[in-house]
Amino acid sequence: MQAEIIRVGILGAGGLGQAAAQILAQKQEMQLVAIADRSGFAFDAEGLDATAVLQASMTQGSVGYTPGAGTFTSDAIRALIERSHDVDAFFIALPNLPNDFIPGVIHNFAQAEYDGVMVDALKRTGAVELVFKLDPLLSAVGMTYITGAGATPGLLTAAAALAAQSFQEILKVEIYFGVGISNWDAYRATIREDIAHLDGFDVERVSEMTDEEIEVELDRRNGILELVNMEHADDVILEHAGIVDRKQVTVGGIVDTRSPKKPVSTNVKVTGKTFEGKMSTHVFTLGDETSMAANVCGPVFGYMKTGIWLNRRSIHGVFSSADLMPRFVQ
Repeated sequence: MQAEIIRVGILGAGGLGQAAAQILAQKQEMQLVAIADRSGFAFDAEGLDATAVLQASMTQGSVGYTPGAGTFTSDAIRALIERSHDVDAFFIALPNLPNDFIPGVIHNFAQAEYDGVMVDALKRTGAVELVFKLDPLLSAVGMTYITGAGATPGLLTAAAALAAQSFQEILKVEIYFGVGISNWDAYRATIREDIAHLDGFDVERVSEMTDEEIEVELDRRNGILELVNMEHADDVILEHAGIVDRKQVTVGGIVDTRSPKKPVSTNVKVTGKTFEGKMSTHVFTLGDETSMAANVCGPVFGYMKTGIWLNRRSIHGVFSSADLMPRFVQ
């Protein structure tokens, strides 16, 4: 018996949104039916042609140009909320500046009594804390929501949660990532969020910066962003899951905005004490050949499949990548 195909919507058509559409085109268990950007949306309950969507977005600047399925509007998210009864699950791939923007989008879906699945790849601690506060509301409307389901938080957070099982006491969790992209234009929202972590910057300042000002800052740093002690939601997610105090979690990394080659390997280290009193460290390292998009969107859809599994068993509310295991999407 053939498994029922999961109908997927993507909110956002930037770098991650486009990569997510490419991934869905290669999946058998999921079908892209909706995608939105700042200028419009494309929708077809029977399934969108991912190639046509990507062509419209990449060459003409908006998915609204998608032949036969695109529409232009200044409120594409509201348009998809109105069509959400034909979508099983949404991936929120929107810019997260300021921190309350994506939680506000979730709240709008809940007000419309959307009772499907939503998944995000949020990075900032403050934003994820706001999502956790939505648990009573989302439980009441029957939505199943998974937050921090990308790479970090997400894949690496889940690896840390699993590695922690060897120990009686967790002493520290260290996440260090390397990201390489050919140019910052492909991932503008992600790069803006990263710049907000640098000394002298914050969410408010970066939100007000023009693209030209961002480019000047990148030029000043030769395209390299070195990030230390980031406000990264791995901390609150691991704390929320009862694994370790957030103060014992550190996240940092290097982002090269001018080369697709990773500047350093991405890894998570979990240090703890065993029941025999021995100290040890588990290390999980990602292959350098896997891109940021692969390491974010792959787990997103794995967690989305888990969310569908829970939702259809009437399990609702807010969960995180440390609470659940992602299911592989064929």
